[in-house]
Amino acid sequence: MTKHTPFPRIAFIGTGAQGASIAADFTLAGLDVTFIDQWPAHVEAMRANGLTVNMPTRQLRTPVKALHLCEIAEIKEPFDLVFMVVKAYDTRWAAELIKPVLAEHGFVVGLQNGMTQEAIAEIVGKHRTIGAVIEIASNMWEPGITTRQNDTDESWFALGALDPEQQPRVEEVANILRHSGTVEVVEDIHSAKWMKLVVNAAELIPSAIIDTALNDAARQPEFLEVMRKAGYEAMDAALADGATVMPIIGMPPVMSNHPERFVDEIFDEVLRTFSREDTLTTSLQDWRKGRRAEVDEVNGLVVDILEAKGEAAPMNRKVVEMAKEIEAGKRVLSPANAGELVAHYRGLVQ
Repeated sequence: MTKHTPFPRIAFIGTGAQGASIAADFTLAGLDVTFIDQWPAHVEAMRANGLTVNMPTRQLRTPVKALHLCEIAEIKEPFDLVFMVVKAYDTRWAAELIKPVLAEHGFVVGLQNGMTQEAIAEIVGKHRTIGAVIEIASNMWEPGITTRQNDTDESWFALGALDPEQQPRVEEVANILRHSGTVEVVEDIHSAKWMKLVVNAAELIPSAIIDTALNDAARQPEFLEVMRKAGYEAMDAALADGATVMPIIGMPPVMSNHPERFVDEIFDEVLRTFSREDTLTTSLQDWRKGRRAEVDEVNGLVVDILEAKGEAAPMNRKVVEMAKEIEAGKRVLSPANAGELVAHYRGLVQ
């Protein structure tokens, strides 16, 4: 453990593909890190063999301290810093579980998709909540082994406090997270989170519906327009929810301030810098594992925000409809689904 860290006890709740690789960076840096996960086989594999992180040009192996969720109730000494890396729909129960073992001066950092920071704050308090944006491509198919497609030089994060009085302390958290990538401290984490949700709405579920890698989906000209349309509607929702257009994921500050052109630019940056030829979105990984994806928390949120303002999000509504059919077993994951989404898009632009 580093002697001078202001957060001597660190936990990760959710150590799947993303959380495990970041927590491994912290562990290898000498920090005191506890891995907490809900997948029993994964916890047992980490206990028996440590964690293996496969990266493009190197492999990391490290022993780790791993706990099952049920063992949170046995923790005696509170954590100073907790990184929450669970699915957006698991945020509330995870925050409730970790709240009793979070130090009063500590923080929960929501390294998640979706606008989860407010839900965390409702449970642990705004003064103990840091919102975060994460941009890493990774996957996990076997317990104890994660594949991270972006090494630390390509991984990007943004952090910002929900309580303005706590913003000066965010730099201390950023210094720890820099063990795993580039970290920007931002004053407006609400807008930064929305900018990430905009690109997630374009990419995650739409490309998953057609059961293909993200790059392959984007190479289909008509389907790319489907994805962009979902992103444009998400930007409308972001602006309706009070967000400001701002660069993220390392993009230059001088960019188009036209909302739709900005969506195109950020989408292109994700494909160019963070996506590999075989990158599957987290949503497609979930579906191939038989799990539900973050449908309501991404595309569904776009629909809800705009409808509350008396506006429509027809592309995102169609994406949500088809995604729910897949999850209900009423629709098969297939490239053939592209035709229905393209036809829907054509109907919108005619």
